[in-house]
Amino acid sequence: MTEFIAFFSDFSLRNVALGAALLGITSGVLGSFTLLRQQSLLGDALSHAALPGVALGFIISGSRSLLPIMIGALISAAAAAVLMTLIINRSRLKTDAALGIVLSTFFAFGLVLLTYIGHQNNAGQAGLNTFLFGQAASILPSDVWLMFAVTLISILLVSVFWKEFKIVTFDRGFAASLGFNVLWLEFTMTIMIALAIVIGLQMVGVVLMAAMLIAPAAAARQWVKTLEHMILVSALFGALSGLIGALISATGKGLATGPLIVIAASIIVLISLLFAPERGLLKEALNRRKNNKQLRQDHILLALYNLAKEHNDPEYKSEIGMIKSFYHHDPSKLLKDLESQGLVYTVEHMKEEGKHWVLSNKGYQDAKQIWQDIGGSQ
Repeated sequence: MTEFIAFFSDFSLRNVALGAALLGITSGVLGSFTLLRQQSLLGDALSHAALPGVALGFIISGSRSLLPIMIGALISAAAAAVLMTLIINRSRLKTDAALGIVLSTFFAFGLVLLTYIGHQNNAGQAGLNTFLFGQAASILPSDVWLMFAVTLISILLVSVFWKEFKIVTFDRGFAASLGFNVLWLEFTMTIMIALAIVIGLQMVGVVLMAAMLIAPAAAARQWVKTLEHMILVSALFGALSGLIGALISATGKGLATGPLIVIAASIIVLISLLFAPERGLLKEALNRRKNNKQLRQDHILLALYNLAKEHNDPEYKSEIGMIKSFYHHDPSKLLKDLESQGLVYTVEHMKEEGKHWVLSNKGYQDAKQIWQDIGGSQ
């Protein structure tokens, strides 16, 4: 216990862990709306669009001071959001095309500015490229407080405009019919996402920030059915990813925190995709196997039922070869399963012919119902 307390009393680790957790919460809450609006590329576009603002903030301030860089990044991302909104609403281009155009253009401009800065004799430019991939070790308590403020603002805005955001997310046309200013609401959500991206640049960088928006929400979507629960679980997964990434990077020399946070989030997504109780691939595979087995059993019951109908005898004794002529596969294992369920039983018809199979009363009624359900005649 003492070692655990000492571990978290480390100044740098405490800042990184708290900052990563706050970033995860913000990303989880806002990313839920992004995912449900089918705008997963929005985070990628805005994070890349923030790069010119990072460079311009440095050029104007002449230093790597975080505040002017973040203001520049926010203005740049907001400008990209406005441009995307105008392209989508005022042209024939679809959302994916608008996102692709803005992403590539702003990111290219940002790289040009970084190249320009690299040729200047300014000692403060050292480490500016870390905004591409993040440098969590440089997080200060003031940065953590800024992240906390952004997280709080995001949660408050979502709470205040909960009904409006929810309706716009699921049915834009219905929201417009109710008199909501849909364009303004969508723009507000986009700016909030841009703000979350800006505070995450120092932690995970431009390139990986999109994953922080989508991964926690994608994982949460597998476990819950309502937006309310999705946001809560997504925030939890985001915070957990941040803490795990920060702790692993602290225990290993030279391990970058940002990529580890994204890897942790990706592992949570993978686990969710596989093991979620309702939507998980494992559950789906088990259900498919169960349904296939039920379908094969129904075929056996129908084979016995049709043989009984043909011979006008509900207790007709069917030899296994006769059942195969209907089923076309070896029915032995399925017949034993049906016998354990009390739907069929065996009798010795003749010594030389061996065991025969007969529908029980329950089996006959079940087979009759199946026959009627598929449109069979009486």
